Amino acid sequence: MRADLEVADIFRAAGPGYRVSHAGHLSLQQLKVMSAIEQCRTAALGGHVEACADCGQWRIAYN
Repeated sequence: MRADLEVADIFRAAGPGYRVSHAGHLSLQQLKVMSAIEQCRTAALGGHVEACADCGQWRIAYN
């Protein structure tokens, strides 16, 4: 079960503005970590289909 709000949701919403307002003050490593968090559990990293063998219900699970 997924929480209503995750850290990645905050990064996706506020990250672009944060990067703009802190331009020149973030290291490449910090920018890479922010990007990785923002891409977590999205189609950008691919995914797979999870299916229940009993009821046949399925869902897409992103990496």
